[in-house]
Amino acid sequence: MRIVLQRAKQANVTVDGKIVGSIEKGLVLLVGVTHEDTEEAADYLADKVLNLRIFEDAEGKMNRSLLDVGGSILSVSQFTLYGDCQKGRRPNFMAAAKPEFANRLYDYFNQVLRDKGMDVETGIFGSMMDVSLVNDGPVTLILEK
Repeated sequence: MRIVLQRAKQANVTVDGKIVGSIEKGLVLLVGVTHEDTEEAADYLADKVLNLRIFEDAEGKMNRSLLDVGGSILSVSQFTLYGDCQKGRRPNFMAAAKPEFANRLYDYFNQVLRDKGMDVETGIFGSMMDVSLVNDGPVTLILEK
C-alpha cells in the first residue's frame, strides 16, 4: 500500500457536485493498493497514520499525533499512486490492484482506523472525485508498506 498523507485544516471530497466526505482539522489520505498488499500492511499503515507525530505542540515542534489532537481523516482511494511513468508519456497502471481487491483492502484499512476510534470520511471508490483541502504547513508525507 502507498499513502500520500497531507495535514489539513479542512478538506472535502465531491462526487457529481455533491460533498460525500468532509473534515475539519486532520489528515487527508490518498490511498493506493497494489496486487501484493495484505491486511497486515493495512494494519501497519493504519497504526502509523494514527501515531505519526506530525502536529505541532505548544513549542511549535512536531510532537503530537492525530490521536493527540483529536483530528479526523478524509480517506480517498487513488489507484494512480501506482502509475509508472518511467517509459513513454502515458502512465502504466499495471501495478495497481484490480478494483475488487483494491476496494476490499481499502475498506478494510478504513475500518481499522474506525475501530481505533477515528472519525473517517471517504470518497466513493471508483468514482471521479474532486478533492479540496487547505494543506496545513504544508505537511505532506509518503507512507509505504
